[in-house]
Amino acid sequence: MKLVVALSLLVATCYGSILKQQRRFPDDFIFGAATASYQIEGAWDEDGKGENVWDHETHNNPARIKDGSNGDVAADSYHNYKRDVEMMRELGLDAYRFSISWARILPTGFANEVNPAGIAYYNNLIDEMLKYNIAPLVTIFHWDLPQTLEDLGGVLNPLFSDWFEDYARVIFENFGDRVKNFITFNEPKEYCILSLMGIGADDKNLTLSSSAVSTYLCAKNLLMGHAKAYRLYDKEFREKHGGQCGITISVNWFEPATETPEDEFAAELRRQGEWGFFAHPIFSAEGGFPKELREVLTENSSVEGYTCSPLPDFTEEEKDFVRGTADFFGVNHYTAYFVTVAKQPPGNLLANVMNSLDNFIFADDDWPKSASGWLTLAPNSIFKSLSLLRTRYNDPIFYITENGWSTNEGRDLFDDDRVQYYRASMESLLNCLDAGIKLKGYMAWSLMDNFEWMQGYTERFGIYEVDFSDPARKRTPKKSAFVYKHIIKNRYVDYEYEPETMTMTIDEGH
Repeated sequence: MKLVVALSLLVATCYGSILKQQRRFPDDFIFGAATASYQIEGAWDEDGKGENVWDHETHNNPARIKDGSNGDVAADSYHNYKRDVEMMRELGLDAYRFSISWARILPTGFANEVNPAGIAYYNNLIDEMLKYNIAPLVTIFHWDLPQTLEDLGGVLNPLFSDWFEDYARVIFENFGDRVKNFITFNEPKEYCILSLMGIGADDKNLTLSSSAVSTYLCAKNLLMGHAKAYRLYDKEFREKHGGQCGITISVNWFEPATETPEDEFAAELRRQGEWGFFAHPIFSAEGGFPKELREVLTENSSVEGYTCSPLPDFTEEEKDFVRGTADFFGVNHYTAYFVTVAKQPPGNLLANVMNSLDNFIFADDDWPKSASGWLTLAPNSIFKSLSLLRTRYNDPIFYITENGWSTNEGRDLFDDDRVQYYRASMESLLNCLDAGIKLKGYMAWSLMDNFEWMQGYTERFGIYEVDFSDPARKRTPKKSAFVYKHIIKNRYVDYEYEPETMTMTIDEGH
């Protein structure tokens, strides 16, 4: 009997020790999910909405989309927003990041004509979320520029920053009383650079030049627009509404393939070209574009025959205006690469920032790969990325505003590879918190399957499946949704957890 009691005490002690050592997310850590307007809303020409660049491109050049599809209906969230909020409640989300369609709010792109139906749609969505204590995190611009503005030169027009400021004012005026977290731009690098490469829809103006001039003009104009929107919020809305405003930048991890100075420098240039190009002007003490990147681009420009660098640097006044214009750093993180020095194929060195850096990236063959091919499960890459950002930019507040895994089209309700990815991401988040990084929240990409840009519907990121063959666009939770819900509810990662049923219910309190 004494032996049984002793063994029982030993088991209890060990179990208690395991529980004590279990790493937990703090109670105030924000868990959410993210989407973007064009990718889910549909209703492309309903209730006074104007045409955006993706409407225009997919209708006029459907062959550019892998499956010839478009976002005319997508997940039809315009008519299903209550179901979307129900899904948030099922998961127990603290927050939901979504973007506002510029053309739905301002059909002509200009603030003199505000669409009441567009305002009503977002008011309804926001109010439905707040009814259940789900905080809205609003992205003001997620790539769907009104076509009317694109016809005037789009982001390359020097007046773009003023247009964006006017649009942002409408957003702050109509939603700022309830929305306390705004993101000005989503992934400016992708918007500028990938459009130049012909991957984005709105590339008509960005491909007028065979050089990178348009890329750099795009970058500077976006940064000026961001700064104007931030300064506007700070001056006219912050005291009244008590919110905050930041920006979201794509930050994947780039690690030197070897310890040689050449590879170390190549990796650093890649980081500057990928995310420092936009983070440095806002978050660094000196402002402007990163020094080493400017020097390399200036040197390369002489090879290309330019009399001076095509990079439009900032005046000292502009540096001061842009510097410090973020209350938080939104990070979209997906994967990682090794970087080594290698010659690029012959061609224009300034065709885009990446090619200008004269280096080569690759992933480890042992890292699991998603349906996209480019997305891999790289070890601890969130922690590595945020650790460097923290050191470089004076310990800012971070939110992971996107992170997720893709699968091929078709039913993938038992998405174990996505579950593996999310659990690895959670461990990396916990490493960040253990290290004292000011990481306040995490948004899973994506709440539901959607129109995945150039991939159409052939690639799926959602933790809820959307049946695009069903006119009702039925949503069904995948295994990853149940695992994410379990993490949110219990605040830790349980590798033994398996859902007992694939039926999702709303817990009390949601």
